[in-house]
Amino acid sequence: MALHTSPDAPLPVGEVSRLIGGWIDRLGAIWVEGQITQLSRRPGQGVVFMTLRDPSYDISVSVTCYRQVFDAVADIVAEGARVVVHAKPEWYAPRGQLSLRAVEIRPVGIGELLARLEQLKRSLGAEGLFAADRKKPLPFLPHRVGLVCGRASAAERDVLENARRRWPAVRFEVRNVAVQGVHAVSQVVQAVRELDELPEVDVIIVARGGGSVEDLLPFSDEQLVRAVAECRTPVISAIGHEPDSPLLDLVADVRASTPTDAAKKAVPDVGEELERVRLLRERSLRTVRALLDREERGLAHALGRPSMEHPHRMVDERAAETDALLARSRRVLGHLLDRADSELSHTRARVLSLSPAATLDRGYAVLQREDGAVVRSPDDVAAGDGLRARVARGEFAVRVTD
Repeated sequence: MALHTSPDAPLPVGEVSRLIGGWIDRLGAIWVEGQITQLSRRPGQGVVFMTLRDPSYDISVSVTCYRQVFDAVADIVAEGARVVVHAKPEWYAPRGQLSLRAVEIRPVGIGELLARLEQLKRSLGAEGLFAADRKKPLPFLPHRVGLVCGRASAAERDVLENARRRWPAVRFEVRNVAVQGVHAVSQVVQAVRELDELPEVDVIIVARGGGSVEDLLPFSDEQLVRAVAECRTPVISAIGHEPDSPLLDLVADVRASTPTDAAKKAVPDVGEELERVRLLRERSLRTVRALLDREERGLAHALGRPSMEHPHRMVDERAAETDALLARSRRVLGHLLDRADSELSHTRARVLSLSPAATLDRGYAVLQREDGAVVRSPDDVAAGDGLRARVARGEFAVRVTD
């Protein structure tokens, strides 16, 4: 229940500690899982002291138990072991300290660890953290390689030596961390995040040598898997040897079988690249030469054509054809004009022979009344009418007398 306090009515420290102890007493016995980090078994004492730590969240709690409780598992439990403890929370009021009073301790077996890892693997896989479409490609030649490994470890030496042997100019940003034990997860996560924030780091290698299943457990931790999944920089996992497969291998962008293999995947081999450049230069030279040879043959073939050897021949042939066509057109036009002239003369002669003027030339005359009407019959005139007589050379007036 909430307490009602004020600056004028505060609670004494002893009362606060007593209330906290009462709340904790009502919690009851619980099962707790963690990793033993400190273990104190002093001879002659009936109580064993230990610290139980959660490596994923860097949280610890003190645990006490009677010697006979710990002696039941003393042969298989030591510092660094994962255990499940059945304990009751206790509050030590004089010091304000929380601890767990264990009544049973069970070691976590390999089978249980593997089963939990398989369950975590399925859960994270369902979220899509292991999907192939989210894998990022590695750069061809990184400006700087981030390396997370143990201090002065064989993994660090293998990565550095093999990478520099392949590409002497490669530069590293190394973060030495604990690669096993209770501090491994938090230190590896922090190192990965630091390297991911550096803009000059183009690829991150997380490397560790081989070990037992318990030794490699930090690299299957959910917190580390999610931290790698959030990285913007490509991550290479190089944990253990070929048979080892922590969850980090599944979430990383590239899995390397060993730290040496990680160095080979991170940087190219300068000798191989020089050989590839040499082969490409030779191939390009052969291609250019073949192209030049083909063009030279085509040019020689083109120059060997008659049109190229005697370029004016075509013009001369076309000029002769033009002259022949011009002479032919003139002949045809002359024939057409002569025919038209003959037809015109014939038509003119016919017209002239049929014209009234030709009739008048033969001595005939045309009589017209004063209104211009032609007289065709004696009945058309009467005595005394004045008429006009039109002849070949003119006209004159006449009068009808009878």
